[in-house]
Amino acid sequence: MKEKRKLLMELFTSTLYLSAFTFGGGYVIVSLLKERFVDQLHYIDEKEMLDLVAIAQSAPGAIAVNGAIVLGYKMAGILGIIVCVIGTIIPPIVIISVIAYFYKIFITNKIISAILLGMRAGIGAIIVSVVYDMALSVMDEHKERNILIMIGAFVLNYFLNVNIMYIILGCILLAFVELFIRRERA
Repeated sequence: MKEKRKLLMELFTSTLYLSAFTFGGGYVIVSLLKERFVDQLHYIDEKEMLDLVAIAQSAPGAIAVNGAIVLGYKMAGILGIIVCVIGTIIPPIVIISVIAYFYKIFITNKIISAILLGMRAGIGAIIVSVVYDMALSVMDEHKERNILIMIGAFVLNYFLNVNIMYIILGCILLAFVELFIRRERA
């Protein structure tokens, strides 16, 4: 029981901290979740994290909350979901409430505008780092199919402007086809 309480406290404080100090959207928090739970705490391995990110991306809603849901469930079941989601949503609720209250002051302040502009560059670097790490992890599996899917999804989205929803649905369809073929062979 004490171990479970310690795990839940670790999940709460980690998601609260990451959510409070993460700017730039869900993909930034996903990279920090990976750093915290894979690299530092060693609760899950990198392949599991990639699977959790894939699930979080595929589900409707904010990726940060979806990531907290799948991570919390993986680590501690339903109670883990509750703890991780609460830890993830408290900081944005507080920050948005403060910003809404002081909106007129923030919108015209040159210092805050400069800070936000500087933060964009850092956010871009973090997102590039996440994409690079995830691409390397996919390539490390040495499955040509995964590499082709990754390259195809990039080309379809970036160069041909195909909506990401269609790409995700196509990947789900490919997974079902592969599952069907495997079952037929077995």
